[in-house]
Amino acid sequence: MNYSDRIGVTDEDQALADAVGRFAQAELAPRASELDASEGSVTCHVKALAELGVMGMNIPERWGGAGVSPTGMLLALVEVSRACAATSSMIGAHYLGTDAVLIGGNDEQRGRWLPHAASGQWLAGFALTEPLGGSNPVDMRTRAVRDGDGYLLQGVKHFISNAAEAQFLVVFAKTQPDAGARGVSAFVVDTQTPGLRVSSHEKLMGIRGAHAFEVAFEDVRVPLNCRLGEEGSGFKTAMKVLDNSRLDVAATSLGLAQAALDAATQWARDRKVGGEPLATRQGIQWMLADMKLRLEASWALTLQATALRTAGRNFTQQSAMAKLHASEMVGFVTDAALQIHGGYGFTRDMPLERYVRDARILRIYEGSSEIQRTIIARALLG
Repeated sequence: MNYSDRIGVTDEDQALADAVGRFAQAELAPRASELDASEGSVTCHVKALAELGVMGMNIPERWGGAGVSPTGMLLALVEVSRACAATSSMIGAHYLGTDAVLIGGNDEQRGRWLPHAASGQWLAGFALTEPLGGSNPVDMRTRAVRDGDGYLLQGVKHFISNAAEAQFLVVFAKTQPDAGARGVSAFVVDTQTPGLRVSSHEKLMGIRGAHAFEVAFEDVRVPLNCRLGEEGSGFKTAMKVLDNSRLDVAATSLGLAQAALDAATQWARDRKVGGEPLATRQGIQWMLADMKLRLEASWALTLQATALRTAGRNFTQQSAMAKLHASEMVGFVTDAALQIHGGYGFTRDMPLERYVRDARILRIYEGSSEIQRTIIARALLG
């Protein structure tokens, strides 16, 4: 797609989007339906994505990454999700883990893990959410107890993307149980460590190829040099990572909505009722107009947040607004696209029902719509 008329997009960003778009339509799109139906893992694409530089787009060149601008990364993820939202989700989970190392770690730690992650040799995950408390630090029950020259991890994390395929997880645990957010620390944990157990993947409604798991830690020993930052700094790291990740979710929403809008527009042109194309009906025209309007509003919010990120300024409120608007927008757009297709849209022979299912999770993970509204309100109220 041509993004050159969007504010902040450089020729280099467009060239990256073109390259990723060609790959996505040739390699990801043809397998999206099959992987959805079979619940096969989209990690089958990691090697090819890494060769394209996608697995290391968020990592600076110093640590083996592609050194891509935030805008370029946004466009690339839009192109991936236009073809396969599950693949975009898997990549986003990888970025969560590697961003945590980049933000919370020191140079030795970045050099130890990030080059392997950027090359696609290692897949990363991010273990914050728990069965009973989501990501609320007050309710976090996973514990990390100091033991000699390391820590022992004990607890359970839930809905952890990539966990079975990942070589390392960034795990958040309480080192000071009564200190709330100030008692949370972050650790990089090798998934082959004794005592770490990963369940079979969850049976998901959508993004079925992006597998999520429950992960149990039973006296998992973690060396001291695998703690990211000081004790008690983990939750701050997690929140900074999620600022970035909300833009990844917005990108997935934008790409998925564009795919649905394109399908609906083409169907309205081609499908004839009473001898005339659906596109001649004002009701259909207005539906398409509303879909386009909401999509463009999400683009504006997302690019605004991305510009602030690029400038090194605080973008917490803007990323929350972008994620909230885009994730709710894509639910509307995919549902409207299915409606325009009528009964055909409800069949599994067409991708519309998959778009609707894939879109639904975007209002939940990386902070639900309700959490985003809380973030926005707190920023507004000071």
